[in-house]
Amino acid sequence: MLLYSWEQTAWMALAAIAVDWLVGDPRWPTHPVIWIGRLVSRLERLLRRGEAAGARSPGRVRLTGVALTVLTVGAAFSVMLGIVLVCDRIHPWLGYAANVWFISTTLAVRGLKDAAMLVYRPLAAGDLPEARKYVGYIVGRDTTRLDEPEIVRATVETVAENTVDAFVSPLVFALLGGAPLAMLYRAANTLDSMVGYKNEKYMHFGWASARLDDALNYVPARLTGLLIVIVSLLGRGLSAGRAAKSIWRFASLHPSPNSGIPESATAGAIGIELGGLNRYGDVVSDRARMGWPLREKKRGDILLTIRICYGVSYLAAGGLLCAIIANMW
Repeated sequence: MLLYSWEQTAWMALAAIAVDWLVGDPRWPTHPVIWIGRLVSRLERLLRRGEAAGARSPGRVRLTGVALTVLTVGAAFSVMLGIVLVCDRIHPWLGYAANVWFISTTLAVRGLKDAAMLVYRPLAAGDLPEARKYVGYIVGRDTTRLDEPEIVRATVETVAENTVDAFVSPLVFALLGGAPLAMLYRAANTLDSMVGYKNEKYMHFGWASARLDDALNYVPARLTGLLIVIVSLLGRGLSAGRAAKSIWRFASLHPSPNSGIPESATAGAIGIELGGLNRYGDVVSDRARMGWPLREKKRGDILLTIRICYGVSYLAAGGLLCAIIANMW
């Protein structure tokens, strides 16, 4: 942002990481993502009126989807910029505090850990129905018939993929433009999670949202892959060599241009195979296998994946701190 120097922005991003580690997702005030989700729902209803009757061609539907994307990310950026400017006008330190707080709400390392542990604890207690319930909160697939290895797979894939969406990407955009740009990214990511599906309802309407999310995550996903390899080099029970080879061998097989990188890296680092059959109601999807099945998946793999996610955040924070100190010299 023009308001702040790179060093100031880096300090704010570093402080935001610490806030996320300590606080996680705030219960009050209402999380910004909830407000973004409400905006998306209202705009979708407004823009798609008359569409159910078949009054719009696929091209017209795609155009309304573009409008949804532009309006949502534009509103998120503009509102956040307005808040930061007002706070900065009142006092520069209030501007810093606003940036730190709102950047922290775009990060979710603590939230990922908490969600994964809600699955892990009942697994450790032998309570499969409870584990299925909680894994159903973080994945879209049918979880009612999953056994323990499949519950573990679903959780590991979610944490690995969201290491990009919930940490590296928002951090990159925070460093480029403070809270306003980080919130723009979070709005794009929320759009993708709500309308970016390749089904009959959203194939055309969600096209712009899905493409924007892919574009914004392109560089951060590859940076995440590198960070996972480095974490694996430093962490016990992980293999950096397998992580790197797994990215090279399997990442491109994933239907997403980005998600395959953190998922394949994590699979290789841990020494398990991810991917396989997913059920979505009556639809069965066969996802490409990533990694090598050196052993059966077990609940401890959830803890290893959490360690990898936190390791990525530690490396990022350490790198930021080193860059700030070097810049001061």
